[in-house]
Amino acid sequence: MSASNPQTRLTFLDRDHSILAFNERVMDWARRTDVPLLERLRYLSIVSSNLDEFFEVRMAPQLNAHKTHEQRGLYTVETYEQLSAKVHALVAQQYAIYNDELLPLLEKKGIKLVAHGERNPRQRRWVKEFFQREVQPLLLPVGLDPAHPFPQVANKSLNFIVRLTGKDAFGRENEIAIVKVPRILPRFFRMPPVKGSKQSHFVSISSLIRSHLADLFPGRQVTEFSQFRVTRHSDLAVDEEEVKNLRTALRKGLQQRHYGEALRLEISAGCSDYLAGFLLAQFALPQEALFRVPGPVNLVRLNQLIDQIDAPALRFERYNAGWPVQLAPGQSYFEQLQQGDVLIHQPYESFDAVLAFLREAVEDPDVLAIKQTIYRTGAKSELMELLREAVRRGKEVTAVVELKARFDEEANINYAERLESVGAQVVYGVVGLKTHAKMMLITRREDGRLKRYAHLSTGNYNPGTARLYTDLSYLTADDALTADLEQVFLHLASQNRLPKLNKVLIAPFHLHKSMLDKVEAAGAAAKAGKEARIILKMNALTDEPLARALAAASQQGARIDIIVRGGCILPAQVPGVTDNVRVRSIIGRLLEHSRVFYFRTDEVEELWLSSADWMNRNMLRRVELAWPVTDSALRHRIMDECLSACLHDTKDAWLLQPDGRYVPAAVLAGAKGRSAVPQSAQASLMARYGSKG
Repeated sequence: MSASNPQTRLTFLDRDHSILAFNERVMDWARRTDVPLLERLRYLSIVSSNLDEFFEVRMAPQLNAHKTHEQRGLYTVETYEQLSAKVHALVAQQYAIYNDELLPLLEKKGIKLVAHGERNPRQRRWVKEFFQREVQPLLLPVGLDPAHPFPQVANKSLNFIVRLTGKDAFGRENEIAIVKVPRILPRFFRMPPVKGSKQSHFVSISSLIRSHLADLFPGRQVTEFSQFRVTRHSDLAVDEEEVKNLRTALRKGLQQRHYGEALRLEISAGCSDYLAGFLLAQFALPQEALFRVPGPVNLVRLNQLIDQIDAPALRFERYNAGWPVQLAPGQSYFEQLQQGDVLIHQPYESFDAVLAFLREAVEDPDVLAIKQTIYRTGAKSELMELLREAVRRGKEVTAVVELKARFDEEANINYAERLESVGAQVVYGVVGLKTHAKMMLITRREDGRLKRYAHLSTGNYNPGTARLYTDLSYLTADDALTADLEQVFLHLASQNRLPKLNKVLIAPFHLHKSMLDKVEAAGAAAKAGKEARIILKMNALTDEPLARALAAASQQGARIDIIVRGGCILPAQVPGVTDNVRVRSIIGRLLEHSRVFYFRTDEVEELWLSSADWMNRNMLRRVELAWPVTDSALRHRIMDECLSACLHDTKDAWLLQPDGRYVPAAVLAGAKGRSAVPQSAQASLMARYGSKG
């Protein structure tokens, strides 16, 4: 490639830093004064949960490069230190919001976390009695000596390290002890109300134990102590080519997940250097992995506190999803789908309609077979019970269960075994590939012939997340589309070659190349002076070939808008490189999750829905689906609700700048002198579809 080619000047944004920037945008909701107070606290806990996963999944190669002082791919000592500095800054902001903003505001609303030094004599008596009755019997302090080495500390568990003076029962001066806090103990307790007061007082488990550590070591003096928490590498690695039974191998791996390589150590801000150094040496961690925090070491558990507070005024107003506008209640799904395809925009429209579709199939004696992929369904899944009931009613049920759905492996193994126990056919997809496609295929006997019906989705079959994630469900009886799905299920079960499909694009075979071809076609059209437009909505854009193709199409004149919630490596509006690329991120009350791809070259328009983000793993190491929406009314609706609405959002949108920063759309509008009322795509759709009941 010649030096004059603009592609040689394309420099991708760092993926890990882009993920952290996403969490900064999430944390902004904890700052926003227009957000109810308890919801602000919840957003702060979401950031902590995201950072936990970031360390569990992303930080191991960075840390290993630092430890060995060797370059590991893109990772070096410098990249680890830069990333660590970024995380430290993010965590410092997080605790500043918690301590300086949210806790004082909660206290003004009559909700207080009472620290040891703030308790009156009555509260101290209650705490002591509660500790002795409910907590102390579950604690087992371990004094360290040659016979009692440092105990195994589970991933993300709460623990205390204690330094002692005096001698133990055998006259020895073992000065360090560890107290592990069982996960079964709640992290927050409501204290008895103060007479005549309407305030709600709470005590955290860490504060409660801290107040009575000395009770665990009679005859000795506690001179130093700190709570601590270690985050470990938790991405399961199983060599599928070597194992004979993937399910058994994963079960064994799950037993070790809680004790993987240590990656981060969180301690109290006041922890002594001696104890901090002791723990760092124990976990073989560098100084950069140490996080001193002025508060609980696990803000994720704030959800337990939020759930105990009865204050509707401090929460979002309850949203009741409406019944899908295209579906007539009480009428057979099969009859309705014979009239045309149906779109359900979740969570604005209720996911219950998808469960009702499956329920009708289970109860219909003319339905002969049900095939479904299972990726994430939730801990207690009505869907799984419906599939089991279908087997009991004599239907052929095939479930393609993805055992390697990250952090859902155990639930999916259990579901697989429960389905097999009643006679369902359970398969685990293709060796080396995760089955991430979301599809259900129902075969029914009608008028002496077999007719297929299908459900496709951009999201998971999880009723819980379906209330919080924006996704599109697509119901169809289209013969060509359902015939494709039949072939995909056959392929996943038999691993035979796929025949040429009618409509569906499949990763890892067709999807990546097809998307590249469509982007390149838009660029060629623009270069020829024709109209060329690309609008993409997804969770992440980190695939370099696709990002490079988008930059090239931009340079040829194609207008490109990318709505990407999380990580994005493609810079936007860089002169001479991505002038025609605009990137925006919507961070709202709901988590944007739908994947929509729109292409226009001259007079030809295409709109695709998909289970896949534009990431290398999705395109080349997963089984993913993309399918076209050919019905003009449905295409117009998706354009309006998923693309145009986001592109006109001026309240929850952030725009990527040429220097890699994200700036709120409202700030940019204000800088340009625009004073219109900010528009939220999510709020508008909730108002449009919400049930009044």
